[in-house]
Amino acid sequence: MKGLISLLTTGLLLLDPADPGGPRGDGFQDGRTAGVKLSNSKIVITGNGARGGTTDGYQIQRPCWYEPGPDATNMLKTQQDVRDYWFRMHPDGSEEEFQKFLKQFKDKIGKPGRWWTPAYNDADPKGRACWGGLDPFVWVPPGTTPPAGITFEQLAEIARAALTVPQPTIKLNPDARSYVNLPTWVWLDGIGQPRRSVTATIPGVMSATVVATLDSIKIDPGTTPDRAEVRGDCGTSGKQYVKGGQFTCGVRYLHASIDWPRQVYVLKVTTVWPVRVAERVVPFQYAPVQVDATRDVPVGEVQSDVKPGEG
Repeated sequence: MKGLISLLTTGLLLLDPADPGGPRGDGFQDGRTAGVKLSNSKIVITGNGARGGTTDGYQIQRPCWYEPGPDATNMLKTQQDVRDYWFRMHPDGSEEEFQKFLKQFKDKIGKPGRWWTPAYNDADPKGRACWGGLDPFVWVPPGTTPPAGITFEQLAEIARAALTVPQPTIKLNPDARSYVNLPTWVWLDGIGQPRRSVTATIPGVMSATVVATLDSIKIDPGTTPDRAEVRGDCGTSGKQYVKGGQFTCGVRYLHASIDWPRQVYVLKVTTVWPVRVAERVVPFQYAPVQVDATRDVPVGEVQSDVKPGEG
């Protein structure tokens, strides 16, 4: 673990404690339900898609990277401030050795550029080991990116991994039980805003925004085609039952569920959210976020006193 060894033998890299990054000081959104957990990072995650939803498990390809860090003056001050810690880590160290350690930072004063520092995705089991293989600090001239330095595309990946969409609830009519040949209307509750976005920002450097917009829903009746007829003209959230309305979204079951496992069909509705990178064309495409909801539907034989749409 090259970087970790360097930290223990040459000193401790500290970032400005007044600017730790992120709305909670660690570069991660509230809830911690998505596929990225930033450590040692100044990246800030914001947006209505960064909380209160469900992730699809997307993971960023590289679990560690370098980020733009302090300028030469601030870096020197930070390292001077860890003097006590340096001597605790080097009980036999001398003042001369500590000054030698500081010299690499003093030498950069007045030169164009800034230090870049390593960060990693703690949600990835390989993240910490990847971070440990990086140097604790790298001097980078203006307008250049070091090997393993974060790019716009990788920042967009972080936003994509933090993206969540609402977990819907299936609503039906008839509600508790359906019947053979009776239209079962399907719609969703709990969708909220049909547009979700997440922005990952390195303050003062760059930001990337991904946007997911609810496009459609897919219905799986939970049984074979000979037992169910699906109506799929559902729009983005299904069609709520309206007396006298046209049945375009839902299932007409053609066979009772009494001989099916648990004597019910497990209806599944999938919301489909295509994802794009806002205001930028990148050389790759993201797969849509897809979230499933299920519900048991017992289907009985039609009774003479049941009218279409009642339940």
